[in-house]
Amino acid sequence: MQDIADRSETSKSALHYHYDTKHDLLLAFLDHLYDSFEERFATDPDADPLDRLAAVVAEALDEADDEERRDLRTAMLEIRAQAPYDDAFRDHLDKFDEYIAAEVREIVADGVEAGVFRDDTDPEALAEFVVTVFDGAHVRSISTGRLLSATREHLAEYVERDLLADADREVEFS
Repeated sequence: MQDIADRSETSKSALHYHYDTKHDLLLAFLDHLYDSFEERFATDPDADPLDRLAAVVAEALDEADDEERRDLRTAMLEIRAQAPYDDAFRDHLDKFDEYIAAEVREIVADGVEAGVFRDDTDPEALAEFVVTVFDGAHVRSISTGRLLSATREHLAEYVERDLLADADREVEFS
């Protein structure tokens, strides 16, 4: 709790006053993160579906090398590791995954309807695949130091090869 107090410019005693346990504090932290998460991942429904997908991928696999972002990803991995044993953590993390999946599902469905993506694409299956790719990339990045840029490049290749209706259109997720 002292680390949290130091970073938030709040005293440790104030944190103990507002939160009975570290668990309660972490749940409040997840709620706070979710609010900014929605803002960061929301896309313009009137924009090109490929551009919207690119924006989601760029945000999810952002490789900004600042200490705060690394610390946040590490904290999220630590919470994720506890989720199989803690229903509250699992429920909170499921909200994050479901939000991304819903956003990707909508983008893909819009893309199929607009003729940007192949008409045999299953938005539900693709959304689950993309969320799994994001989660796996983060775990590998945090635990082994692997770069997220390789995952972005492979995902762009996949979209270009297997998702786009126009085989001549190029994909870049930067």
